[in-house]
Amino acid sequence: MSQGQQARARSAPVWPKDTLRIAFGVIWLIDATLKWLPGFRSSYMSVIMGEAQGQPGWLRPWFNFWIRFQHPDAMLLAYLAAVIETLIALALIAGFARKLTYLSAIAFSLLIWGTAEGFGGPYTSGASDIGTAIIYAVVFAGLLVLSYYAGPARYSADYYLEKKISWWWRIAETRRPAPAEALAPAGVAPAGEAVATPQPQGSLTRSA
Repeated sequence: MSQGQQARARSAPVWPKDTLRIAFGVIWLIDATLKWLPGFRSSYMSVIMGEAQGQPGWLRPWFNFWIRFQHPDAMLLAYLAAVIETLIALALIAGFARKLTYLSAIAFSLLIWGTAEGFGGPYTSGASDIGTAIIYAVVFAGLLVLSYYAGPARYSADYYLEKKISWWWRIAETRRPAPAEALAPAGVAPAGEAVATPQPQGSLTRSA
């Protein structure tokens, strides 16, 4: 990275990427709150079974597996889904373990898309969208890529944990952060360079 690029990176505002992460976390917190309501638990299994209706035959084994797997413990799994969404929301808002959170949320969103949302299908006449969970997965992937190029998030718990725990960057960052460049105080030149002292205006050097 050239000196000009480094200067632009230092001068670029850091809050937009953190604002995006926090705003997405608030959306997930609202979604998680709805999962704690009794209506979600009472309709959890019926939603899963309803999504299996009308799906193509080659997808039936997939949905039948999840119906058999979840039916005995449907209430427990409904609570588990609410807990996972709450943890994701809080981790997003706090900026905690961002890389691990993004990867886990991508996997969780794809699982929801492939079960409770039935891959957004069945894609028959009248279908209007492909489901929301797949869009969530794409947003999390975008946050993961953004963290690679933007580096550490200033307004996050990870920013402070990385200062205290040497290995924390492995679960917080997509790449090892570069060492912070120390800025020399005013009037102090880098090693090997002389400091030019300005002459006061109007001063004349007289020769003997």
